[in-house]
Formats: sequence, C-alpha cells, structure tokens
Amino acid sequence: MGVDIKLSDRDLPASPVFIDFLHRRITGGNNEASWHDQVSEELVPGNFEKRIEHARGVAESVIAHPLGQKVILRSYELFTAMLTGNEAKLKSFHDRFRFIVVVGCPRHGGTYLTKQLFRALGHQAETIPNVIAHDGFPDSSPFFFAEGINSSIHTMLQTAEYLAMAEEYFGDRKPIDGKIIVPKKATKAAYNGAFFRTVFGADAEYIVTLRHPLAACISTYEKSGGLPEDGLFRNRSNIEEWARRDLMVSGIPEAEVDRMQYIDAYLGYWRYYHRQLADTGLATVKNLQCVPYGRERLMDMAGQFNRRFRISNVVEDFQVKQKGDRHPDWMPRADAALHQIGAMWTAQGLKFPRIELTEGW
Repeated sequence: MGVDIKLSDRDLPASPVFIDFLHRRITGGNNEASWHDQVSEELVPGNFEKRIEHARGVAESVIAHPLGQKVILRSYELFTAMLTGNEAKLKSFHDRFRFIVVVGCPRHGGTYLTKQLFRALGHQAETIPNVIAHDGFPDSSPFFFAEGINSSIHTMLQTAEYLAMAEEYFGDRKPIDGKIIVPKKATKAAYNGAFFRTVFGADAEYIVTLRHPLAACISTYEKSGGLPEDGLFRNRSNIEEWARRDLMVSGIPEAEVDRMQYIDAYLGYWRYYHRQLADTGLATVKNLQCVPYGRERLMDMAGQFNRRFRISNVVEDFQVKQKGDRHPDWMPRADAALHQIGAMWTAQGLKFPRIELTEGW
C-alpha cells in the first residue's frame, strides 16, 4: 500500500524573521544588528506581532524575487532532508561549512565570545544580523505539542531556514583550512543537543560558557528591568520567558511559578538548563571547550581566536562586576545548585569547573 503525504507552505509557513532577512537582503536595507550590545542593562521589548505584520507586508515581493525563491526553496529542501533522514543533503553542507557554536545560559559571557569570534574572522560584528549571529533563532525548546504546534517540527523548520540563510550570507567568504567558518551563538541548542550535533556536522566546534548561578541571576534581573519590589519572579523579558517555560516543563504549576521568589525561580531554570545541556547529547561532542565566566578567561579565549585566524585585532575589554555580595542570603541556595549540577556532570564523565565558578563572577 502506498501513502502520499503532502504538506505545503500553508501547513509549514516560513518564519517572519526569515522573510525579513530575505527582504533586507533583496532591498539592501539595514540589518537588525543589536545582538552584540550586552553592556547596557535595559529591557528589550517584545515585537513578535510587529514582525508577523511586517512579514505579511513584504512576503509577496520576497517570493517574487529570484533570490527569495532560491533561498526559500533551499530551506524547504534542507527541512525535508532533516525530516526524512537524507544525510547526503546535509553532507554537502558540512563539506563546505564548519560551525563554531557558542552555547550557554543567557548572561554567561557567550555574546562577548561570539562577537570576538566574528571579529577574529574579519567580520564587522556590528553589521551581522541578529538572526545570523545570536541565539533567538533558530528556536529550540523542551518538547511541546499542542493545537497546530509540534516543537520538534518547529525547530527543524527554523534550523533549515537558518542553514539556508547562513549559506546565502557566508557563501562567498574565503575558506579557512578548506571550509568557510560560521560562528553562531546557540543558547537553545542545549535542549536538543543530538539534533544540533547532527545538523552542524561532525567537525563543528562548541564553546560552552558557565557562570555561578547567583551572579547570573542578578545579571538576568538587571537586564529584565530590575529586581521586583516584592522579590517575586516576573515574566518581562525573553530570558524570563524561557525560564518560566522551563520551570513549567519541569513540573512546577504555572500559578506556583508566579508566586516563586526570584532567586528560587532562576535557580530552577539554571539547574534545568544545565541538566538539558548534559543530557541531550551536546556536552559529549568531540570538539568542546568549557569556559568559566571571568574577565581574564574570556579575554584569553578571544586572544586565542585572533591567533588562530591570524588577525591583529586588539581584544575588546570584557567588563565584569563582582555581584556575589549583593544577596548574601541567596548564596547558600545558589551554591547548592552549583554543587548539584557539578556532581551530575562529574557522574556523567563531564568536566565541570566548579572551583573557577565559585569565584562568583
């Protein structure tokens, strides 16, 4: 018995940010490239509805353009390859590109390293589009299934779109040791490690950033509008939205999440993220290096990028502030989370720089 399964772009529409990228590429418009600014502590407003509205307005012109047609068709070709296990389609991609992927919880230093990596490869980091450089895209999350949503398919489609965009954006770059180097900050890769390990290829390199959870918690609430007066968790930023989702996925009822102390909610998120990082297959890749948070360590890694790619850039300063003394009553809970994850990683044969992280940066 033969069965034909037909899906169209109506069933699996292109992502708004994908359409926006192509529109800017076609028209020569300026890219959204704010990803590299991680110093200013300000709330980033959500603009999802505006993105959808904009994509609808320009979609027809993008689809009518030869470049738009080519890249969109390429994304669906790659998506089909992932969906059906067509390794040959991915192999041709891996033969041409080598990915260097920066993974880590938000506010753990990954953006700085990603920017320095772009600079070491001769890019002007300030002009690299958000969707190409940073961790909002492709989307990846713990598995979720609801009316009209299958998170695994959603991740596959957006990843295929990202690969098609990367091919278009980096395709004319000069190869290094036989391949074009593509940097990518991919915080969300932790949730589906084996999938991204396959998609990015066997010779992809991974840099995992780690930080003491108390310092990361403080940095997160600073980036999200400050610690709420009542000390309770709030959902005001992308990071807090991810944290809230992960807490609920880990079994905490929604109403209870909204009543949690900020530090307890953050630590629940931090533990869950690092368990996912270890459990889903990313932490066991061959080419992986863990970098503990701290000025000297991150700047040293940036210097290694410059030496490796033979560029004479001056390494940009990495600004750090000691935060561990801000909430002394939170420290025992944060240290407990740190030791818990350290023990779990060690039990799985993974290196965890517990001593460096206890410095509390």
